[in-house]
Amino acid sequence: MDDLKNIPEEGDIVFANVKQVTNHGAYVALEEYGDLTGFLHISEIATGWIRNIERYVRPGQKIVLKVIRVNRARSEVDLSLKQVSGEEKKSKIIEVKKNEKANAFMKIIQDKTHLSKEQIKEIEEKILTKYDYVYDLFEAVAKKGIDVLDVFEFPADVKKTIEVESSKISLAHVEIRGIIEISSYKPNGVDIIKSILGNVEKGNTKILITYIAAPKYRLVVAADNFKMAEKSLNNCIEKVKLAIENEEGHFNFIRQESKKTQQQLIH
Repeated sequence: MDDLKNIPEEGDIVFANVKQVTNHGAYVALEEYGDLTGFLHISEIATGWIRNIERYVRPGQKIVLKVIRVNRARSEVDLSLKQVSGEEKKSKIIEVKKNEKANAFMKIIQDKTHLSKEQIKEIEEKILTKYDYVYDLFEAVAKKGIDVLDVFEFPADVKKTIEVESSKISLAHVEIRGIIEISSYKPNGVDIIKSILGNVEKGNTKILITYIAAPKYRLVVAADNFKMAEKSLNNCIEKVKLAIENEEGHFNFIRQESKKTQQQLIH
C-alpha cells in the first residue's frame, strides 16, 4: 500500500515523526507523504507561554498534527498541534494502525500468491471501492466469514490467504452481565419462564441465559462495543419484563460488572 501523496491539503490531519526541535518549534517528517518535511511553530504547539518545547514534542516522537498552511511551489507545510481535537487525534491513530496492519497482510498475500506489486495494488483498489480501509475487509472476514469476499473476483488462492490471515485477528468485544430474577405462580410457571427466556435467546448468538438457582438466571450480552451491548441488553430486559408481567409474574434485574475482552476468531 505504497500510496503516498505529494503534499497534503490545508485542514488535513496528518501523522508525523518529530525530527528536530528548535527554540522556535519542531521539524517533522510526514510519513504518509514520503517523509515530506513540515514545520510546527511554537505558537501552534499549545495555548499560552511555553517554557520548554520538549515538554510537548521530542525528537523521535510520533504525533498527530493539522495542516494549517501549504506552499505548493516551495513544498512547505505548516502544522498545528493545538488545533487537533481529541476526536481527530483518535481517528487518525486508528487510520494509521489499520493501514500498518493492512500493509503487513498484503505483503503476506503477495509472498504467498507470488503476485506483482501492480496486482496487489489492483486488489487494494478493488477493496477500497467497498471499504474505507483495506484492513476493514480483513476484519469483516474475521467477523462474518469468507462469504464477505463473494463480491470480489479475486483468485482462489488470494481468497484463501485472506481467510487465513483474517483468522489471526483478535477482535475486541465487550460483555455486559447481570442476574435476572423471574418467577411465576401459575401452575405451568416453569414452562412459561422457559418459553420467555428461550424466545429471547433464540436466534441471537450474542445473548446467553443460563440457570443459576430459582428464581435466578445469569444473562450475558456480548457485542463489538458497549453502546451496542447496552442496546441489546435493554431490548432483552424489556422483552422479558413485559412477557412475564403479562403472565402476572415477577421480574427483577441486577446489573453486574461489564468487561472488555479480546476474541480471536478461527474459521
